[in-house]
Amino acid sequence: MSIKHKIRSLVPAPVLSGYHYALAAVTAASFGLPASRLKVIGITGTKGKTSTSAMLWHILQNTGNKAGLISTAFFAVGEDTKINDIKMTMPGRATMQRLLRQMIKANCHYAVVETSSEGLVQWRHLGIPYVAAVFTNLAPEHIEAHGTFVNYREAKGRLARQIAHHGGTAVINLDDMEAEYFISQSGKHVWGYTFKNVCQDNIERCIAAEIIKTSSAQVEFKIDNLKVNIPVGGEFNAYNALAAMTVALELGIPLERSAAALASFAGTPGRLEFVQLKPFAVVVDYAHTPESLSALYTTLQERGRLIAVLGSCGGGRDKAKRMPLGKLAGQYADSVIITDEDPYDENPRSIMETVAEGVRESGKKEGENYWIIEDRRQAIQKALSMAKEGDTVVITGKGAEQWLMVAGNKKIPWDDREVVRKEIKNL
Repeated sequence: MSIKHKIRSLVPAPVLSGYHYALAAVTAASFGLPASRLKVIGITGTKGKTSTSAMLWHILQNTGNKAGLISTAFFAVGEDTKINDIKMTMPGRATMQRLLRQMIKANCHYAVVETSSEGLVQWRHLGIPYVAAVFTNLAPEHIEAHGTFVNYREAKGRLARQIAHHGGTAVINLDDMEAEYFISQSGKHVWGYTFKNVCQDNIERCIAAEIIKTSSAQVEFKIDNLKVNIPVGGEFNAYNALAAMTVALELGIPLERSAAALASFAGTPGRLEFVQLKPFAVVVDYAHTPESLSALYTTLQERGRLIAVLGSCGGGRDKAKRMPLGKLAGQYADSVIITDEDPYDENPRSIMETVAEGVRESGKKEGENYWIIEDRRQAIQKALSMAKEGDTVVITGKGAEQWLMVAGNKKIPWDDREVVRKEIKNL
């Protein structure tokens, strides 16, 4: 446990919450409450937040609505974009307010804010009168930070309750098991979206769609007679796109215009990002939960043999995921290389050995079809050297993140995509 987390554990929760509230209030006021002059849309959930945020920003920008974006992958002020290099989904209060103020100065009308559970608990959303919020899904994650799944869900529910308080609209994935919880927290303005035709009478509007086909390169679905084609792969991106289109419709943008905009969506940095297509494909993805890893591997299986470089989970968090992640990699991939990923102050080897237990459960044997290589660059080198024409190397866990986090909270500059590009040249 880091010193920061030790201090947090010693401070009573009400005191800590009061501290965060006061700091957030003072910071927002000192920047002149810039969010009050923007239409802010929050995107929250366990999976899909970043891609949904990017899709909504893309729709807004391509329908004549200048918008800013704050997300895990990148920041945007209008058309100007910058990779998020601070390793936080929802930036600290000063950075958040500074970005919102920059959007005002650039004459943005909308701001899309990826909103995390930790950010909500720490009141980073204070001073932001969200006009709408999307709830993509909910599954156990960040349990070490929140204590229990119920606490994690309650943290996400804060955004729903704030939406209700301000009279905004909640846009909810009706296919998710926690949909009823978010409906109950969201007040009277609730919209839903579904691919399973589970529209309900207790919401204002429901957008029902049907998936036509998905691949690793594109998804196609239809809403009534409107066909939507998006040049990014995976069924999960169909859900992300439908979420973005639904909230855009609530903002007054017709579905037809959103569909036309998404036809040019180039993807999100570090999310199912193809760094190379031939002679073998290399994909970098942020997937770090069992659900997202399974969805990613399922999408890529159609391409042929899979070689997985599995980041071994961040240190000090979500320990229960480690064996399941390893088992999934072992089940889906033909070869697995377990490597380091942000160990912080935890023993990296211990983390990797736990992941390896899951890989072995799938029937794989060390030295034959799985390896443990602590150095992440060497692990990527190994995967690339093994790949043959038609194979797919998939590197997960970090996406477009710009740092490796090691003991003592030390940050080492890093980008999986750039490492891949360099090592391919050295083959």
